[in-house]
Amino acid sequence: MASASSGPSSVGFSSADPGVPSCASSSASGIKRPMASEVPYASGMPMKKIGHRGVDSSGETTYKKTTSSALKGAIQLGITHTVGSLSTKPERDVLMQDFYVVESIFFPSEGSNLTPAHHYNDFRFKTYAPVAFRYFRELFGIRPDDYLYSLCSEPLIELCSSGASGSLFYVSSDDEFIIKTVQHKEAEFLQKLLPGYYMNLNQNPRTLLPKFYGLYCVQAGGKNIRIVVMNNLLPRSVKMHIKYDLKGSTYKRRASQKEREKPLPTFKDLDFLQDIPDGLFLDADMYNALCKTLQRDCLVLQSFKIMDYSLLMSIHNIDHAQREPLGNETQYSVDTRRPAPQKALYSTAMESIQGEARRGGTMETDDHMGGIPARNSKGERLLLYIGIIDILQSYRFVKKLEHSWKALVHDGDTVSVHRPGFYAERFQRFMCNTVFKKIPCLSRPSVRQRGLRHARQS
Repeated sequence: MASASSGPSSVGFSSADPGVPSCASSSASGIKRPMASEVPYASGMPMKKIGHRGVDSSGETTYKKTTSSALKGAIQLGITHTVGSLSTKPERDVLMQDFYVVESIFFPSEGSNLTPAHHYNDFRFKTYAPVAFRYFRELFGIRPDDYLYSLCSEPLIELCSSGASGSLFYVSSDDEFIIKTVQHKEAEFLQKLLPGYYMNLNQNPRTLLPKFYGLYCVQAGGKNIRIVVMNNLLPRSVKMHIKYDLKGSTYKRRASQKEREKPLPTFKDLDFLQDIPDGLFLDADMYNALCKTLQRDCLVLQSFKIMDYSLLMSIHNIDHAQREPLGNETQYSVDTRRPAPQKALYSTAMESIQGEARRGGTMETDDHMGGIPARNSKGERLLLYIGIIDILQSYRFVKKLEHSWKALVHDGDTVSVHRPGFYAERFQRFMCNTVFKKIPCLSRPSVRQRGLRHARQS
């Protein structure tokens, strides 16, 4: 078992694509089937590996040779302990050194005077910047008991990773939080970002950037498994009809044939231009609020020299859904055991954009289900679920790769890696000129025309 580090350790995360389908579901219909992670692990079976993620022939998922079921159990034991321990510490302002604190606790299988007995192998659980992340959670209105209830009262649900990163994704049973395993290389970048992230949240809690609620590490079998807890962009209770990952680039930005064969493929920029050439129409207030939020978020990313991020957008077509059989929708019952349930503030797409879009006093209604109302060129009613993902491409890191090959040129534009300012500008231009558009206003007569008409009538 690897020992705990004595000083400030590096931690890693990468923004998740929370839109990956659940391994508990065979399709978007929401019909549940046994999760692969619940199948008993058969040692010695051949593994299909993607990065650190493996799956043996019986269907058991592993990460760095730790089974998914053991990892889920360790995460829940660790978070239960660390949140409880944090509750004994007095509330105070966040100090600079809080961003670099790492707390560690050992969980022997037989239990100890601090930890319960469990049926997994011994492991150590680390919590990064606990006081700072407590502040982040409070800023989003997440109470400690809500955080614990969401993550630890029911088994975590494993999602089928749609990317090539080899990460594991879990979602809490109430759909509030995503947990993602993350790599060490992105870790140092996160630690450097935390003070700036703190400053940005203070100034602007309404943001489409990922909302990070906790950062942890499970040390098991001599391996470090780092995880991040973040907001869930795409609720499983809403059927998504199509999903896009948009960057504002067109070079090789088309979903592969393999991706298209998935139940809910993630399409790309060229697919969007082909499928929805006229764009998506929002009312003027909503459009202005969305573009203002994108502009502000891109400025933050540019200041940190971050690039290669995407806008994840999933679309629920209200008119299509009303024509579909009711049996195809996943139904969720209200859990009456939960004391005073409270969703995280600013966590839905609707809440994440600027407050100027409020109409009639409230921004979100039951009809919107957290999505941003829009229409396509056919006039069909849509709900958009959006967020900026993959925010950890540091320009400095990417430029090192750039030296090994020459930048290609496509339509007069370099398609390899641009400086962060150019990337942000191109991203905003594509989103606010091509993807999102204002609903055309009915032309109204000018003041002069009204005056002439009145004069003729009199």
